[in-house]
Amino acid sequence: MMEDVYQPRQMRPRVIPVLLLRDGQLYKTVRFRNPKYVGDPRVAVKIFNDKGCDELILLDISATPQHREPDYQLIEEIVSESFMPVAYGGGVSSAAQARRIFSLGVEKVVLNSSAVENPSLISEISSLAGASSTVVSIDVSRDWLRRSRVVTGCGQRKTNLEPVEWARSAAAHGAGEIVINSIDRDGAMEGYDLALIKEISQAVDVPVVAVGGAGQEGHLRQAVDAGAAAAAAGSLFVFQGPHRAVLITYPNEDKLSALFG
Repeated sequence: MMEDVYQPRQMRPRVIPVLLLRDGQLYKTVRFRNPKYVGDPRVAVKIFNDKGCDELILLDISATPQHREPDYQLIEEIVSESFMPVAYGGGVSSAAQARRIFSLGVEKVVLNSSAVENPSLISEISSLAGASSTVVSIDVSRDWLRRSRVVTGCGQRKTNLEPVEWARSAAAHGAGEIVINSIDRDGAMEGYDLALIKEISQAVDVPVVAVGGAGQEGHLRQAVDAGAAAAAAGSLFVFQGPHRAVLITYPNEDKLSALFG
């Protein structure tokens, strides 16, 4: 079994950039639609290295829709540039694939659609690498009755799963971390779904990472105040200004310490 992964050196919540891969390049979506090209992931990782990021979540949003395995060569190229812990998700449907990804230097494997389709996969990977290296990401959207429901297939397949119950089940199967992503707020930069974060955080005894909606640094604090152990974001760290110009950034340690102080 692998040793427990990275423990943050700072006595504060983690702040995590999320990079979306699409056909080998870096993109950003709005509500899981209209992907906008934002650059080469290798370059982005180098910049985040220089800025001292806590860790990185790397998600291949084209792997599952294309019914293909992870791009191991690309993962290796990106991880070789990274001095921060990396979590990878996208196209992982077996423990053998997860083992190969870990062998490339990835600290955590993120499961989403495959975990819903085969919850025992969570247990297999948790047994292989430890719960702390096994992450389940839950994409959530509200239906026409305003009920929160789990959505899989990169936003393409609606389910009847209720997010809180699925989060509990994922943790029971061995997930050591839950990423909760609001599709309705993805890329909108209007703030997280704080009610959803609070619900999930109170329902499970593993760390919850909030994603979806951060548009300013104050939103990161709001997610943590709602119960998240870590706040993750995409647009906040790659877009600047009213015209959403691409400029990769990340708060320095002084700013983060003040934010969570």
